[in-house]
Amino acid sequence: MASQRFTALDVFRGMTICFMIIVNTPGNGLTTYSELEHAHWNGFTPTDLVFPSFLFAVGNALSFVMPRWDNLPAGAVVWKILKRTLIIFLLGYLMYWFPFVKQVSGHWEMAPFSHTRVFGVLQRIALCYGIAALLLYFLKPKLTMLVAVALLLMYWFILLLYGQGDPFSMEGNAGILLDKWLLGNDHLYHGEGVAFDPEGLLGTMSAVGNVIGGFAVGSFIQRKGKTYEMLAQLLLAGASLMALAWAWNHFFPVNKKLWTGSFVLLTVGLDCIIISAVIYIIDFLHKTRWTYFFEVFGRNPLFIYLLSELGVTLLYVFTVQPKVSVYKWIYETIYVHAGDYFGSLLFAISVMLVCWLVGYFLDKKKIYVRV
Repeated sequence: MASQRFTALDVFRGMTICFMIIVNTPGNGLTTYSELEHAHWNGFTPTDLVFPSFLFAVGNALSFVMPRWDNLPAGAVVWKILKRTLIIFLLGYLMYWFPFVKQVSGHWEMAPFSHTRVFGVLQRIALCYGIAALLLYFLKPKLTMLVAVALLLMYWFILLLYGQGDPFSMEGNAGILLDKWLLGNDHLYHGEGVAFDPEGLLGTMSAVGNVIGGFAVGSFIQRKGKTYEMLAQLLLAGASLMALAWAWNHFFPVNKKLWTGSFVLLTVGLDCIIISAVIYIIDFLHKTRWTYFFEVFGRNPLFIYLLSELGVTLLYVFTVQPKVSVYKWIYETIYVHAGDYFGSLLFAISVMLVCWLVGYFLDKKKIYVRV
């Protein structure tokens, strides 16, 4: 039974990584299907579900790991949690600094530390994992669930109390003010046209809820077993969370870049429904021919994600013509002929498949990169 559940978890996590690579590597960001773009601000697209689903999967996996800690000294457990948190955070930071050099007037120079992004995707995963794991270990699940709810409400109140002007705007929310005070503009993400980091420090308060939600679902599945009652209750929980998200959205808008409380409820609810469907297909219908493709991603998720990001970075760094990156050259030489939008999608799918082949090789060699 454990192996089947792990299969469902690997598949769910693998689906998340697969979709994450596709949305992160379009051939041309200007010609990307709207479903593969994040909502500009308030609102929700399928792409907005990817990152919270990975956090949900982290919590789900944690529910299987924590029983192994029962016979370990508290100091050893805390060290495991802190070490993993630090390594993942550092990997995320180095990923944004990579390749550590840049071209200036035709010459290569060291990319300055003063302009590196501090927070980001892996950094948020690290912090959310660390906070959730420590809470669950010391407070136990029921009290941790209450803390998660309290964090969602506290985050809402902090945004209302300390925002400037519109507390839910990109440039007036309390999160950006805190990040600028802590780090300054040069250490923040600038992809929005201003210094604003969608994975900033304050939003981590609410994002922890996705990990704890994943833990609660994983524990519930293990406790109830493979029964229709379990599936029905999980689906009901998902629908209820989505209804609460809809109601809260009127006061605290669904917003991925702010990671609002309504966004947490919506994404945890959707993930409950998706993982229910995965378990039903695998463990109830026993249809597993399709699963291995996603298991490859799910067995080495961190390595494959890093591979996709670093590989794409190198394609942008190296050029084949003056000021034409290898990335752009490949897209415009091959994929654009399939159409602006479809060609951009095919390029992203190709990057994903290359990463899958590397993952397939690692799986056949029984190589699993763990942190």
